[in-house]
Amino acid sequence: MTERLVIFGTGEIAQLAHYYFKRDSRFEVVAFTVDAAYMDASRFCELPVIPFEDIVDRCPPGNHAMFVALSYAKLNAVRKEKYLAAKAKGYVIASYVSPQATVLNDGRVGENCFILEDNTIQPFAQIGNNVTLWSGNHIGHHSVVHDHCFLASHIVVSGGVVIGEQCFVGVNATLRDHITIGERCVIGAGALMLADAEAGGVYLGAATERSKVPSHRLRGL
Repeated sequence: MTERLVIFGTGEIAQLAHYYFKRDSRFEVVAFTVDAAYMDASRFCELPVIPFEDIVDRCPPGNHAMFVALSYAKLNAVRKEKYLAAKAKGYVIASYVSPQATVLNDGRVGENCFILEDNTIQPFAQIGNNVTLWSGNHIGHHSVVHDHCFLASHIVVSGGVVIGEQCFVGVNATLRDHITIGERCVIGAGALMLADAEAGGVYLGAATERSKVPSHRLRGL
């Protein structure tokens, strides 16, 4: 049965959420919402944009669900705040799990999750509330991704890893098995994590430096 859905946000992630929910979910997106102070248009993706302050009257929680489509700004704190605000208004909070994802953990996926194509979630892994898994990640067996995290693309989370709340993990990062990443950590693109990370830590992968040899001097290219 089709259910009505309101998306919080009017940025790129909200546009993507509209695309994915419309393409292959049981939800019909009927409106967008943002705080009145941030409204710069009355329509988005050809649908009405309603001030969040008025959303209960215009789209009652009794017959609408909500999805908060925001980024990892302020270490996911903004998305966390709006997710909790939507719950406080009485909305059922939707999740999107791509049918092109391989999800083998018996549905251990929380609310307001955005799990895109080509993710592999192995048996006994757990995904908390308000978690974004961009495309192409591996979440190993018995791992736990706690609430309000954002994992970018092509990350390897090995078996038995615990990722604390409000973490950001960048593209192509690798987390070895049975380590714990503390709350509010930033794991940068290409980082290799071989040991536990204390809460609030920033771990950056080394950038590739430019070679002293210019491209026109390379043989065979």
